[in-house]
Amino acid sequence: MPSPPTLVAPLPPALATTFLRWYREERRPLPWRVDRDPYRVWVAEVLLQQTRVAQAVPYYTRFVTAFPSVDALARAPLGRVLKVWEGAGYYARAHRLHEAARIIVRQHGGRLPSTVPELEALPGVGPYIARAVAAIAFGRREVALEANGLRVAARWTRESGDLRSAPVRDRLGTTLAALLPRSNAGDFNEAVMELGETVCTPVRPRCSVCPAAFACRAYRELADPGTLPLRPERAHRPHIRAAVVLLSYRGRWLVQRRAPTGLLPGLWEFPGGRIEPGEPPASAARRELREETGYTVRDLVPVGTVRHAYSHFTVELHAFAGRPGPGRSRVPEAGRRWVTRSEFARLPVPKATEKIVTLFERGPDRASPGSGSHRGRTPASPRRAERPRPRRAPR
Repeated sequence: MPSPPTLVAPLPPALATTFLRWYREERRPLPWRVDRDPYRVWVAEVLLQQTRVAQAVPYYTRFVTAFPSVDALARAPLGRVLKVWEGAGYYARAHRLHEAARIIVRQHGGRLPSTVPELEALPGVGPYIARAVAAIAFGRREVALEANGLRVAARWTRESGDLRSAPVRDRLGTTLAALLPRSNAGDFNEAVMELGETVCTPVRPRCSVCPAAFACRAYRELADPGTLPLRPERAHRPHIRAAVVLLSYRGRWLVQRRAPTGLLPGLWEFPGGRIEPGEPPASAARRELREETGYTVRDLVPVGTVRHAYSHFTVELHAFAGRPGPGRSRVPEAGRRWVTRSEFARLPVPKATEKIVTLFERGPDRASPGSGSHRGRTPASPRRAERPRPRRAPR
């Protein structure tokens, strides 16, 4: 294990010049680099906060096509914003983009503010996004440090402290700030991100083609530069088992909207919830449907099993289909409705719910492609006794 350095030596000034030349010659032609429109830079940075570049490109293109300006985003209904965002994940980002756009229109005349304090006052804009937008869109001399930048700076300086530590992050930020050119701070920040995405990758960095190798302490001093930064042990991700019911009545499905805050805020899904320890999935489906909606179900048949991974847990959804039983009005309350298939397609729904529909339309008792679930196959992770939690699970 590398020992932490006693002093952080300054990086050679020539690094910035060499590094920027490499970036201008090798940078990828990403759609948000076409211009420095502050709105588009902001949308891109929000997407890239928790999505890799290759996955972000189609979502970015779809989003700015639907909402080409701050004003267009502010005027759009939230449901429309969530539908366009569908598939990109971390839906709280879309909620905050929409909320921030309305504030920008109301308080800033539809123009993004250009300073870090003003940007940080917007919903969903933290220190990194504020500095990235200020540097890239407005040319301010700011260092924007995200995962790629922290990794690159840690290897350049042979920093082996915990990157989650504020003193370590401050130290790396100060080191990079000393390299910032008088102009083109945006290009410098993008160059650091580009290097981390394409060359100075988390594992097996491509040091032989790195333009900064001559100044990188990890490359010069360690047998394997990829051992930095040190990676803390990942906590075990809980595995949740749930049952959901696709309830059909006269060609319509019963769906309900999740709460406006928390996981998957405002998205629509089928009724259901957690399977209790030792409870058969079909029994859980009947119980959860009755407890959530008041409906009983008849002709309950298994549709299949979907497995989906979130950032902090995995979920195993046992899906069933059926028709409403007697004893309940067919008129649902607010936040719950009967929809046709075409109406369902216009609603913003979680990815796991899309997988359930795919299973249903292919036929009963089948697993979703790519879900890691097949008939007779063991679960994706071992089932463990769970601490009591709210019954409602993401679907």
